[in-house]
Amino acid sequence: MNLGDTFPDFEVDTTAGKLKLHQFIGDSWCILFSHPADYTPVCTTELGKCVQLEPEFQKRGVKMIALSCDDVPSHEGWSKDVMNFAKCSTGKLPFPIISDKSRDLAVKLKMVDPSEKDNAGLPLTCRAVFIIGPDKKLKLSMLYPATTGRNFVEILRVIDSLQLTMNKKVATPEGWKQGEKCMVLPSIPQEGIDKVFPKGVTIQDVPSGKPYLRFTPQPE
Repeated sequence: MNLGDTFPDFEVDTTAGKLKLHQFIGDSWCILFSHPADYTPVCTTELGKCVQLEPEFQKRGVKMIALSCDDVPSHEGWSKDVMNFAKCSTGKLPFPIISDKSRDLAVKLKMVDPSEKDNAGLPLTCRAVFIIGPDKKLKLSMLYPATTGRNFVEILRVIDSLQLTMNKKVATPEGWKQGEKCMVLPSIPQEGIDKVFPKGVTIQDVPSGKPYLRFTPQPE
């Protein structure tokens, strides 16, 4: 899939019962993330962090859904370990986990890591991240190997940028965080720029003399 493509719809078994992805997303944003297997150390830290950050995702109108090649009963048992690691001794996992025991979905979405295999010699899913917009289009994708855990605080930062830049005529610079200065898009002409950005625009001087580094406070 390329960025901007409509994300495939599919019906799957999950810890929350059968669901269709597009129906699950509804008018929300969605993060679909895969992990190699249940009862594995790195995955437990990742899902535990997702449990802790769930209020932050919810605040941004983002639904989370995970996937691995194990079955639903395995997911349900492992979820108790995840909740314990997240220091949430009561309650259920606040997001569903997809069962993809056949690996059909992992293959379709190109989430298989050929270098990582289970005890039967079958390839495991890599650590994929797909961010899907309310329009069901792919906004961002990242692939991590099984040995490298993801940073979900960074994924929240990316979602902040995606949601801001989808509606405002700005881009976000390296390391940008909510509330910091943004960059004016190159397609915005300098003439009349004060009307577009009433908070003002600052141009940084560079040796080339080209006025392309234009900063503005984050639009409301």
